[in-house]
Amino acid sequence: MRRLSWLLLLLTTLCHADENVELLICPDQIESKIQTAAKSLNELYRNDEVVIVMVMKGAICVTADLIRHLDVPFTIDYLKASSYGQHGTTAGELKVSGLDALDIEGKHVLVVDDIFDTGNTMVTLMSLIQQKSPKSLKSLVLLVKDVPRKVTYRPDFVLFDIPNRFVIGYGLDYKEHYRGLPGIFAFINDTPPLE
Repeated sequence: MRRLSWLLLLLTTLCHADENVELLICPDQIESKIQTAAKSLNELYRNDEVVIVMVMKGAICVTADLIRHLDVPFTIDYLKASSYGQHGTTAGELKVSGLDALDIEGKHVLVVDDIFDTGNTMVTLMSLIQQKSPKSLKSLVLLVKDVPRKVTYRPDFVLFDIPNRFVIGYGLDYKEHYRGLPGIFAFINDTPPLE
């Protein structure tokens, strides 16, 4: 019954979305992985409070669903990190905002992001956050893309490893569109729609 409900949601969503997308990861798979990650986090932070630092805007869906499964006390803060902007599919210069407002000294911190591609964003954020002297610092990402990268760092919690595709949905966008798709999608032939 649950599978039928998300299929109906998916069909409804796709009727109002671009017909040039294909489903890579369905909502049920995402929910299952989030529950598994939440169990690990509940064990890790069972005696402490954790500050969840959400990387906006892409991590909004994974963070919202994750916190519904946490039994430990937590607060939420956010950073805005952007390298794609309105360029679309090619990463540019990384811009980070919100760091000065983070009150995390002596606290457990979990950074939640949508995708680990080149790794540059996460490595930069972790370095900047570490300078604010948290008690501990961990990271969780929805997706890790299978690409060659210069960084050796891998996030502490990874929900899915995916092929080198430009993905959208569940918070991920293409020029600020498609974030509301209920699963993880890719454009057919990895070709975004024409402007």
